[in-house]
Amino acid sequence: MVSVGHSDVADSGHEEHAQHPAYHGHQFDDMAQQNEAASLGMWLFLLTEIMFFGGFFLGYSIYRSHYYDAFVAGSHHLDIFWGGFNTVVLITSSVTMAFAVRAAQLGNKKHIQLFLILTLILGFAFLGVKYIEYSHKFHDHLIPGYDFIWTGKGNPRHVQLFYGFYFGMTGMHALHMIIGAGLLIWLLVRVSQNVFTTEYYAPIENFGLYWHFVDLVWIFLFPLLYLIGGLHE
Repeated sequence: MVSVGHSDVADSGHEEHAQHPAYHGHQFDDMAQQNEAASLGMWLFLLTEIMFFGGFFLGYSIYRSHYYDAFVAGSHHLDIFWGGFNTVVLITSSVTMAFAVRAAQLGNKKHIQLFLILTLILGFAFLGVKYIEYSHKFHDHLIPGYDFIWTGKGNPRHVQLFYGFYFGMTGMHALHMIIGAGLLIWLLVRVSQNVFTTEYYAPIENFGLYWHFVDLVWIFLFPLLYLIGGLHE
């Protein structure tokens, strides 16, 4: 009877793991299983994000139904041009991100870098426009709180509630954009280090799902906040 020691089994396991690429987790049988697990994890994360933003949308919808006139009055002070511009920017960034994922699938490093950089630039453009919009609201004393001033139509308290939702929802969305920009920079660093291959590009693909989700949230925010009362006169 042959006895196999614990050290022999461990050594065998280490040797088998050593044959795998550095990006292949030892707990997975193959890369297909690893990629499926990563994709499932991302979709579960996005599900929690849907529930998170869903709470905002639900609360906004309830209060809008109660104070519709005040919400419309507050919405008329938003700049549809900048909101529409940012919508185009994010839709374009979704296209460039999709091209980046496709380039990763084909193993085209230069195109991965190009489209990730374009996506990053568009993300910063979006944040720059939001800074301009927020600056105007600050100058006009439309930040909810003790300094809030409203002289237009509608109950000031109800209009202030609209701006509370506006800053809460767009601010949280902007935070997700900032996080996304940071992750894009990290991906660019990893691409420069030749980490990704045609077999291993899950981080780029999963980040693409995150980016598309953040873009989709804005596509809902734009009409809800900016177009609530129709096009401004």
